[in-house]
Amino acid sequence: MNLRYITAGILSSVIKDGQSLTTALDHSFKVIDEAKDRAFIQALSFGVIRQYHRLDFILQQLLSKPLRNKDADIKMLLLIGLYQLKYMRVKSHAAVSETVTAAKKKSWAKSLINGVLREYIREQDSFEEKADHNQVAINSHPQWLIDKIATDWPEHREQILLENNQQPPMVLRVNLAKTDQQAYLKLLAKQSIVAKAVVFCRSAIILEQAVAVEKLPGFFDGLVSVQDTAAQLSAELLDAQAGESVLDLCAAPGGKTAAILEAQPGLKSMLAVDIDEHRLTRVTENLQRLKLQADIRVGDASKSEEWVENQLFDRILVDAPCSALGVIRRHPDIKVLRRESDLIELQKIQQQILIAAWNLLKPGGVLLYATCSILKQENEKQIEAFLMAHGDAMESVIDADWGKKATFGRQILTGDGAMDGFYYAKLIKQ
Repeated sequence: MNLRYITAGILSSVIKDGQSLTTALDHSFKVIDEAKDRAFIQALSFGVIRQYHRLDFILQQLLSKPLRNKDADIKMLLLIGLYQLKYMRVKSHAAVSETVTAAKKKSWAKSLINGVLREYIREQDSFEEKADHNQVAINSHPQWLIDKIATDWPEHREQILLENNQQPPMVLRVNLAKTDQQAYLKLLAKQSIVAKAVVFCRSAIILEQAVAVEKLPGFFDGLVSVQDTAAQLSAELLDAQAGESVLDLCAAPGGKTAAILEAQPGLKSMLAVDIDEHRLTRVTENLQRLKLQADIRVGDASKSEEWVENQLFDRILVDAPCSALGVIRRHPDIKVLRRESDLIELQKIQQQILIAAWNLLKPGGVLLYATCSILKQENEKQIEAFLMAHGDAMESVIDADWGKKATFGRQILTGDGAMDGFYYAKLIKQ
């Protein structure tokens, strides 16, 4: 089993066919039993995608002519070879020979891969210097995204681009219905797992190094879940009270649904809705592990009449579909798959969902709008337009010691407080 050959197939599924990296990995892992093999493939896949724009720039300098579309697998192998030589602790001769072997029956490609990688080894400094003078290559982001970030966040552009290319921390959410930060930190210490509490989020703990979930004390008993701090803030901000009815829109995979239920076990009801039936199974699985109850329904959040009738809610979380540009460090394939043209359609969907959700909110009720985006057009400008169009809507200003105050709502930029990029706005119905 050639692991580089398998990785090339995964990368081709993402870069050529537009499949998400998570889906491509899940499909491949069905036939790979060894944990160390999975870890190698995952590290290689994430690494190449994370550095794709830089590696691709260097590869174009090395090739005398572009490869044909039908030879995408060979291009992926070349990128894999370059990544190993630049970023991994793989000996040069092993990186070259194993990558050449992965070309299998394409004998013409073996000499190409061997020649390209050996030329890179000989002239590495020269190729890297050229990459350091190209905006797309040095930042390993598409130009449109660099421009968007520079327009919205000129003072934070370099920080965001840098953070997007880092490996994110593993963050835990302790189940507040069963334990708390300090008690769980003691359990981790007994297992020699180094961690620290997040001061501004009472449920969040950051691990110094990632570990397999089965090694987390009480994971299968529902004591803890894996969720970034920024996403955990949703439960605190929604601040659901005992006896209230809560609606979680676009709920899959269910992390925020669970966090709300853990923070307030005395809810009257919790309805979790998502348009993707397959992803809703993740919500069910997460709630079962945590021994939590919710009504789970398949439904289009913008067409509430199809899944709810004569029911209003005290609190609504709108976890809006978005560009997901705040979670690039966890899903680097976003840099490859997302298109600038996607943004207009996403804004329309966000607007439609906000309006539909507002019609389901009781007078005096709270709607929390959330995205994992850092773009103002999806965030504060979206809320500004909504407030202008709805006279019965009032912003409840979020006063917090995390993130940045926006014109409306509060923005977390990628890396702030070790968090993913996130946006929140809290609205009250008058």
